[in-house]
Amino acid sequence: MELYPLKFKPIYKERIWGGEKLKSVIKRHPENDKKIGESWELSSVEGDLSIVANGFLEGNDIRELTEIYMGDLVGEKIYEKFGIEFPLLFKLIDSAERLSVQVHPNDDFALERHRAYGKTEMWYVLDADENSRIYVGFNRRIDSDEFRTRTANGSLTEVINVEDAKPGDVFFLPAGRIHAIGEGLLIAEIQQTSDVTYRIYDWGRENNPATAREMHTELAEDVIDYEPCRTYKTRYAAKTEGVSELAKCSYFTVNLLSASKPTERDYSALDSFVVYMCAEGAALLECDGITESISKGETVLIPALTDSVNIVPEPSAKLLEVYVE
Repeated sequence: MELYPLKFKPIYKERIWGGEKLKSVIKRHPENDKKIGESWELSSVEGDLSIVANGFLEGNDIRELTEIYMGDLVGEKIYEKFGIEFPLLFKLIDSAERLSVQVHPNDDFALERHRAYGKTEMWYVLDADENSRIYVGFNRRIDSDEFRTRTANGSLTEVINVEDAKPGDVFFLPAGRIHAIGEGLLIAEIQQTSDVTYRIYDWGRENNPATAREMHTELAEDVIDYEPCRTYKTRYAAKTEGVSELAKCSYFTVNLLSASKPTERDYSALDSFVVYMCAEGAALLECDGITESISKGETVLIPALTDSVNIVPEPSAKLLEVYVE
């Protein structure tokens, strides 16, 4: 039987900083007695394989699907490079408190140290409390000596750049860029399939035996990009109708599709899967005679063999459109 738009069962992750926006904003109902900080929407991480939630493939995991359908599901060149490992990880992050300051290695460091891929990622803010913040990069240049001194005396936050965060904001985070999500945020995260994270600072929680987690400052020192950027928040031309490019790198391309009327997306020349994450509103996705719904917070995987998708907003929608070029 033919492939079709695929939905997956969310994988909920308890975190000490977990919030309530999965429940209040997108009406999810994870376990009530746990602080759920992350919902892994589409994952091929070992031990956390996403399971299909709709259609005749319900119950199969993402690696089983890739093994059976190969390039028809992910794209021929992607299958040649990654095999049965789906190359991207999609998350929703729900923060009631600040996450740890952290950094991720690039592919070379991750392969050498962990036999894994590195982690370049991007964030799209879905919901934010007033005065919510993102911590990203440095506000001036430092070096490894100053980094060691400041991590030792607890003053690292004095040189971390701080950005206000509101719905629609975008942050691109290449491997090597330090970052932390502040409190009161619901974020869509798109990243390489990797769970390699180096924690640097945890806002004092590392000093409390009840909340302490392992720090990785020595590992982090080698991979940090100490150069500051002129701007850390992605500037893009938001459209009321049409496509805005949010991020483009060798790992993924992310566009924002804004629609208040039916629109067709032509993927006939694209040798890649497409993933939609709904940022606002709702829509019907029509492809190859099959219709699937998507609403705020939902993620749908469109197989690579799909030539086109007709998006019918109900009555309007904003979708993150993600693929690999």
